Formats: sequence, C-alpha cells, structure tokens
Amino acid sequence: MSILVIAEHNNASVKGATLNTVTAALACGADVHVLVAGSGAQAAASAASQIAGVTKVLHADAAYFEHGLAEEVAAQVLAIASNYSHILFPATASGKNIAPRVAAKLDVAQLSDVTKVISADTFERPIYAGNAIATVQSIDSIHVLTVRTTGFDPAASTGGSAPVEALASVASQGKSAFMGSEIAKNDRPELTAAKIIVSGGRALGSSEKFNEVMTPLADKLGAALGASRAAVDAGYAPNDWQVGQTGKIVAPQLYVACGISGAIQHLAGMKDSKVIVAINKDPEAPIFSVADYGLVADLFAAVPELVATL
Repeated sequence: MSILVIAEHNNASVKGATLNTVTAALACGADVHVLVAGSGAQAAASAASQIAGVTKVLHADAAYFEHGLAEEVAAQVLAIASNYSHILFPATASGKNIAPRVAAKLDVAQLSDVTKVISADTFERPIYAGNAIATVQSIDSIHVLTVRTTGFDPAASTGGSAPVEALASVASQGKSAFMGSEIAKNDRPELTAAKIIVSGGRALGSSEKFNEVMTPLADKLGAALGASRAAVDAGYAPNDWQVGQTGKIVAPQLYVACGISGAIQHLAGMKDSKVIVAINKDPEAPIFSVADYGLVADLFAAVPELVATL
C-alpha cells in the first residue's frame, strides 16, 4: 500500500522537517503521498509536489486548517487513513500534537521518534535519553510514526513532478479554536534547521555574560544560538534556545558547546551533530566524550580569542 506523509507548512511553503520525513517514508515504500491541509495553501501544495520521491500530493483547503489544529487535521487524516499502510509525521511540536490523536482514533500503537527504518514493519527509536536504541516491530495494519528529523537526510526539495489532487475537506470538528500566538522574532537561523549552532551553559553566569561572550561568536560563524537546560532554567537564555531531551533535538554540521558540562539530557539533543567542539575548563566534563575537538580552557578567555582569530 501507499505511504502518507503529513506535511508541516505555513500555507506558503513546506517546512524542512517534511523533507526528512519524506526520506523516512521512502524507506517504508516507494509510493509516497503528501497531505497538505491548509488555508490558501496552494503554494505549499505546489512546493510539496516538487519534492523528489513524492508520487502524489493531496491538497485539502479550508479556513479551519489554517493553524494546523490537531482536531481538524487529524479528522482529515482519518478520512483517508484506510488507503495507507503507514502515516508519518515529523517529530516536531505540530507532528507530536496531531499523531497521537490519529493513532488513538485508529486504535493502533504510535511509534515515536523513529530514527531508522529497518523494514516496512520494523523500526529503531531511542530510549533512555538516547542511551539505548530500541528495535520495535509493529503488527498493526496501519503504522503511525513520528520521525526524528535528525535521523534522516532531507529529500531534495526540487526535481519531483507529482500531481496535486484536490481533496474534499472534512467538516470542521468545532472542538477547538485558534485564539492567537506570540512568535519570538529572531534574525538568526531557526535552531532545528541551522547548519551551525553555538551553545552556552551555566558556566556563563548571567544573561549579560551570555550575550557578551556568545553573541559575537555566533555572529562570526553565522550561527544559531542555543543553550543548555541549566542556562535556560537560570534565566540566561530564552526557552526556545534550549537544546536537549526536554528542548530541541538538533544535528547541525557544527555544534560549539561553551561552558556546557554535558548532562545526559543535553547530549541526547545534540550528539548527532556532524562535528562537535567543546570548550570547558573541567577536563573530566562528560561533553568531551562526544566532542570531536575539545579545548580545556576558561571560556571567558578562549571564546573572545577565538572570535578575534576568526
């Protein structure tokens, strides 16, 4: 049977997490369809049709799909679920919001944070904060998965030519309503999509020092700014900068950790980075166990010197 990917989009374009999810879908089967449920989302549907490997795009358009409310999107997914053997969501805030509802309504088990597809019914996913990998086989007739995007390379966003099929929108469920949002403005790359991330930890001591030391380095590298949970809890950095098991899972080309000891929950969020650089004055810090390059030094001296050299 066919594979269905639920696109994450902003009604104008498809978000990067969808590309990784398509790659996971292609590992499950060759016939991959993408559902774009939105409001005035023709541009997003067109973008989805160009993703390499996609064979069909289903476009459901209604005003109540505009903000991706779980009750509304799940109802649309359920209306066509019987046509598919697998239904895949990105393991993002949006995907994690909708997928459990779909799985519950279908009365099947959800497989969360899948990082590898072994076969059509067997998958790998991390457990114990990523310290162990579980191999899970599902015997359900429909497999509902959330895909950890760092585990799969993104599919090419161009090169495809899938037809776009207009889908009859299901009636509004009327169980929830979008009241508003407050979006943090940031000129830097989005943390989960950034190719370079510079993160600071509790050792920075204050939000003033965090900005004074970390911002110039991020500016030099064109990087996104991240932080450990300890730094966020102490108020040195905003919540949306947190990297870790309870924050954001990232896998950039370069991850620079400054003053971060390397607690298990932080390592779970960044250890898949391609190159990891750690700066810490404690030679026994756990961060050095995953670092490709480690510098035992006082970050308040080392980071400004690094900035000056760059």
